[in-house]
Amino acid sequence: MARWEPGARERLVLAAVDLFTEQGYDATTVTQIAERAGVAKSTFFRHFPDKRELLVAGQAALGELLTEGIADAPATATPLEAVAAGLQRAASMMGPMNREIGPRIKAAVAANAELQERDSLKSVGLAAAMTDALVVRGAPDLHAQLAAELGVLAFKRGFDEWLNAEGEPELTPYISRALEALRAASAALG
Repeated sequence: MARWEPGARERLVLAAVDLFTEQGYDATTVTQIAERAGVAKSTFFRHFPDKRELLVAGQAALGELLTEGIADAPATATPLEAVAAGLQRAASMMGPMNREIGPRIKAAVAANAELQERDSLKSVGLAAAMTDALVVRGAPDLHAQLAAELGVLAFKRGFDEWLNAEGEPELTPYISRALEALRAASAALG
């Protein structure tokens, strides 16, 4: 195996997802993941602190994209319009690999309570990041929290629909439609 072969992080994620699918999360070891990816075990630990973190590896980058999009939204944007800008920025970075491994990651998470807990914490973290970005823009705290929570829900719903759909290769339209549906549903609550 090459010592500094590029793409180690992506290969580790793909190897882990494949192994989790084949033999389950609990039965899969870091050593097996590293071997499947063609890297040394130490390379795994340069990229991830443990196998649990591997499945949420993109959380920090996703949070940054969301908050950057919110910050870059026009000054006249409402909190929900700013969230839409953040979602659009984040969705634009999702590509074929995300769509390919998304269902396998969802299956691994669904089959393991520890991963379900970690996934819930990821949602909380993303909502908190968006809330903070909205407050910095001057949104009242309650409005910021509500817009951020709707944003997280729109991302999840849009992502799930995108994974199960055939046709449209881009994630953005799915998330935009999900956010619009949530906006309409919340208005209908009265």
